[in-house]
Amino acid sequence: MKLADRMYDLGTETAFEVLAKAKELESRGVDVIHLEIGEPDFDTPEHIKEAAIQALREGYTHYSPSSGIIELKDEIARNLSLSRGIQFNADEIVVTPGAKPILFFTILACVNPGDEVIYPDPGFPIYESVVKFVGAKPVPVHLLESNDFSLDMEELVSKISDRTRLIILNSPHNPTGGILTSEDLAFLSEALMNRDCLVLSDEVYSRIVYDSPHESIVSFPGMKEKTILLDGFSKTYAMTGWRLGYAAAPKAIADAISKLMVNSNSCTATFVQRAGIEALSGSQKPCIEMVEEFRKRRDLIVAGLNSIDGISCRTPRGAFYVFPNITKTGFTSEELAASLLKETGVAVLAGTCFGRHGAGYLRLSFANSRENISRALERIATFLKVARTASA
Repeated sequence: MKLADRMYDLGTETAFEVLAKAKELESRGVDVIHLEIGEPDFDTPEHIKEAAIQALREGYTHYSPSSGIIELKDEIARNLSLSRGIQFNADEIVVTPGAKPILFFTILACVNPGDEVIYPDPGFPIYESVVKFVGAKPVPVHLLESNDFSLDMEELVSKISDRTRLIILNSPHNPTGGILTSEDLAFLSEALMNRDCLVLSDEVYSRIVYDSPHESIVSFPGMKEKTILLDGFSKTYAMTGWRLGYAAAPKAIADAISKLMVNSNSCTATFVQRAGIEALSGSQKPCIEMVEEFRKRRDLIVAGLNSIDGISCRTPRGAFYVFPNITKTGFTSEELAASLLKETGVAVLAGTCFGRHGAGYLRLSFANSRENISRALERIATFLKVARTASA
């Protein structure tokens, strides 16, 4: 069967492929420790689930406006105004079934074939995938371990050309846990002041930070008019399966994203949107407690990885991933990830799943219990010790 040519430019998200392999092993009785998937292992807080149940009982089972119900959009605008320190209005908000459609819709709405899009590498693989899908040119910026996996803003600015239409930022960053500082964002916002260039700021991990408050480029002078802010509920509120995300964007772009919603999903499930209102307006205690537990897991897994010969790991400052350097193990990223799953039942991702500059690294999610993280570290250390002995 012949598919449209553009389908051959569309990539995938390897985490789900590795998850499928891991689940298949589990079905055969293998004890698998899941460090591959970017999903909190916490349950959705009870008050959010109860809000959805109540919404179902009250009949919130029909269409909503394509851009979202006004009550949720108002609550998102209020929340963003407080957290980003700049005023947002409901007509600048579009609610979508998950945050990923915002990435897709923004690039569809704003980027023409032949335009250039700058993005981080290693980075979320869907960035490059969708850029290629629309016929634009991907322009990666190499994130360096020596720079704590933060974007080198001078290098980024040097890559801006007359064809640059969009710059994608992701802070806190998947897969490395790096963040952008206020100084980074001030430098970039100044460089963009007189350029006809938009920013897509992926901030889905904005509430999962450990060492300093989250900084957003939208907060800097002149940037609200140039920025599409992408955020959602999946990570902060352990709502991955609920599929609830949103964009905050200049009204013309928000209207374009809403039009794409009309043409694709019609709307986001109404009772899920009601749960979103409760997530933002209700108790934040479960979220705070989850982040504190992630901090303990982060410290455990970083210390454990650094104790294994051949592995070194920097401490992530946000999100729930580590990105250890494995170049001294003698394995490539792909070889070690595949061997760990097959030989030890530890599911991780090769750094190259996130771009060519991920070579020499693995991504491990610490969204799993401390007990399981400790078990995984023991298995990894034992595997590498045996491998060194065998090659000696």
